[in-house]
Amino acid sequence: MATPSTATLPRPSTVGPASLLTSDDLYWFNEGTHARLYEKLGAHPGEVEGTAGTFFAVWAPNARQVSVEAYGQGSYALRSRGTSGIWENFVPGLAAGALYKYRIISNVGGYQVEKADPFAFHGEVPPKTASLIHPLDYEWRDQDWMAVRRARNAIDAPISIYEMHLGSWRRRPDGAFMTYRELAQPLIEHLQRAGFTHVEFLPLMEHPFYGSWGYQTTSYFAPTARYGTPQDLMYLVDELHQAGIGVILDWVPSHFPTDGHGLAFFDGTHLYEHADPRQGFHPDWKSFIFNYGRSEVRSFLMSSAIFWLDKYHVDGLRVDAIASMLYLDYSRKPGEWIPNEHGGNENLNAIAFLRQMNQQIYKAYPDVQTIAEESTSWPMVSRPTYVGGLGFGMKWDMGWMHDTLHYMAKDPVYRKFEHKALTFRAMYAYSENFVLALSHDEVVYGKGSIWNKMAGDEWQKFANMRLLYGYMYTVPGKKTLFMGDEFAERKEWNHEGQLDWGLLGVEKNQAILNWLADLNRLYHQEPALYEFDTQPGGFEWIDCCDSEHSVINYLRRGKSDPTGVVVVCNFTPVPRHNYHLGVPAGGYWREIVNSDAPYYGGSGMGNMGGAETVPIAVHGRPHSLTVTLPPLAMLVWKHG
Repeated sequence: MATPSTATLPRPSTVGPASLLTSDDLYWFNEGTHARLYEKLGAHPGEVEGTAGTFFAVWAPNARQVSVEAYGQGSYALRSRGTSGIWENFVPGLAAGALYKYRIISNVGGYQVEKADPFAFHGEVPPKTASLIHPLDYEWRDQDWMAVRRARNAIDAPISIYEMHLGSWRRRPDGAFMTYRELAQPLIEHLQRAGFTHVEFLPLMEHPFYGSWGYQTTSYFAPTARYGTPQDLMYLVDELHQAGIGVILDWVPSHFPTDGHGLAFFDGTHLYEHADPRQGFHPDWKSFIFNYGRSEVRSFLMSSAIFWLDKYHVDGLRVDAIASMLYLDYSRKPGEWIPNEHGGNENLNAIAFLRQMNQQIYKAYPDVQTIAEESTSWPMVSRPTYVGGLGFGMKWDMGWMHDTLHYMAKDPVYRKFEHKALTFRAMYAYSENFVLALSHDEVVYGKGSIWNKMAGDEWQKFANMRLLYGYMYTVPGKKTLFMGDEFAERKEWNHEGQLDWGLLGVEKNQAILNWLADLNRLYHQEPALYEFDTQPGGFEWIDCCDSEHSVINYLRRGKSDPTGVVVVCNFTPVPRHNYHLGVPAGGYWREIVNSDAPYYGGSGMGNMGGAETVPIAVHGRPHSLTVTLPPLAMLVWKHG
């Protein structure tokens, strides 16, 4: 599109006030405390003195001239709003559906560029990059869910999350993407069959490179148009809610791509990112890092977080790559980073932003959760800001994931030497509100599928997988599993294809789904398995020292269930007959779960449904059971 001269730019009609921004908005924006900028900046259809058109506003403080370039409908000048850095105007005649970009002529060196609207609600399907004027009208029908979601999202509720990449979960027969609307019903049916309480989507915000899975975000207020319109995504969320399923979105405030139409070098200066590459460029992802010390950038990011909770009714945000935000020397060698004012490696501005963001979110939406993906031992990530924490509701337990997968990959004959990989977590299990996650990161880049990580032959792989999930679902922490793992996807995840749904016709794979569905049901039905997920008192070792046999036993208790359930895991393919197990109460104990049952693909070894205690002290308890432990299996026992 040719660049018009200043003299030829059409001037919008001065039919009246041409701003949605009040003086308070400008103050809060420049102060870094505005959390709903999406109501003011961007493109908003409206009317001035009976004339229909669109209000435009964009932040470009170092611009000499800014205009709206409406594709096929002309160029329209915007006016600078005092010293706020915002350019705005009302453009008569431009209506919903119009394509546009902002043409920015910088004060710096005559730099000129066309940029997509940072606050656009919708855009063209990539690789096209124009923004669309698009209202967000939608009639929600999820009132019943919204009325109860506080209890469903609570820290003492059963939360099992299905993590998925929308573009590669399932596709049309011709290989094309399914739309948000097309995915709704099959996704709901699958989630209900498997028993998950929540679904978590890898980033749906618009991203130019599909292979980034959404983690290279360019539009922080627009869902990707690959799968449909904003209303189509609202429909998907709405339908999930009506089915009783919560929705979590991955959200990426840690970095953004360098694409020319995006936020990078927006007005001829490093506006959203740090100018110094030691602070503003990420060496791993070759992307820019937000300048968290700039007030307007904080307002922008907080508004994006609130936007998805507000306009899309989502129930939580999983915030990506927190460690890269917290540490100034993250993935950098000496001399490649700048210490903070105290000489340390902590990014004080990022810390302040994360605390402010969580305060804003929980103030406005106390019934949601923010979940941190933080891979270090940074303290109090999921503790309130008033005690010095970052204010997140939950945190992924990356240590559990690493230790557990390392252990499960070992041949059982060597597991006795790795026993601490199972027991060490109890030392820190309540230091954060943890989520146990077997995520997408574990099934890409040559790591293989979860099934392929398991040791042994095919039978042992399936048995180990059942044991892994049984162990995961019965130790403290909420649960997250990546798509395909629920039915033992054998190949590594490939975002260019879809899951191998044909495996559900294979008896062994179907058996894994049966097992996971029953685990989810057990998790929901037994308060002992979730009420104290994040509080001491909900977990107690019975015996954590039987490394010679690679067996662990533990007790889970609930608020009103002091006896709880007893869990036994045998991590070897050797059956253990006449195994003595101390239990907290005398009488009959039912074997309510056995991962070796034939229905789950096991050998059928067990205890005929239960056992009676004998008055012989074992494991420091006056009552004990003598039981059979099936090979590579997990058992759950309940008193009575």
